[in-house]
Amino acid sequence: MSRWRPPAASSTAIISSAGFERLKAELEQLWRVLRPEVVRALSAAAAEGDRSENAEYTYRKKQLGEIDRRVRYLSKRIPSLRVVDSVPSDPEAIFFGAEFEIEDTIGVSLHYRIVGPDETSAPLGHISIDSPLARAALRKRVGDAFSADLPSGRLEFVIVAVSYRRPAGS
Repeated sequence: MSRWRPPAASSTAIISSAGFERLKAELEQLWRVLRPEVVRALSAAAAEGDRSENAEYTYRKKQLGEIDRRVRYLSKRIPSLRVVDSVPSDPEAIFFGAEFEIEDTIGVSLHYRIVGPDETSAPLGHISIDSPLARAALRKRVGDAFSADLPSGRLEFVIVAVSYRRPAGS
């Protein structure tokens, strides 16, 4: 009997042009460079004979499965994405692509940029538009207070600054 799992929540299918290009480059790298290398190494390991105790063969099979899984995901995801690089008509409010600064109730200042789910990076402060903090901050302006339900609990913030990067060529 298999275990029932609820369907995964769908993520928002928007991305910046830089993020879109990175995903396309990753797919190209996986398919044209990395996968052929792993297939060659797998063939060489398989030629060594007994596969039951061949660690190299087992490792390469697993690696090939991971590459194929990522290639399948990217092949389905890339065509479904919508590239959004324009500055919204109201650049004073927080929307996709906004870089904003918030301050919590004890005065700690935090900087974030709202990006698509495929571009998130905690060290860079890039948060998904689907994250609780981003959803709570959407449409807010400088001076607006808001609360967000985060894993650490419900926290209060104030918007300190909002800006947008201008797309190249505009």
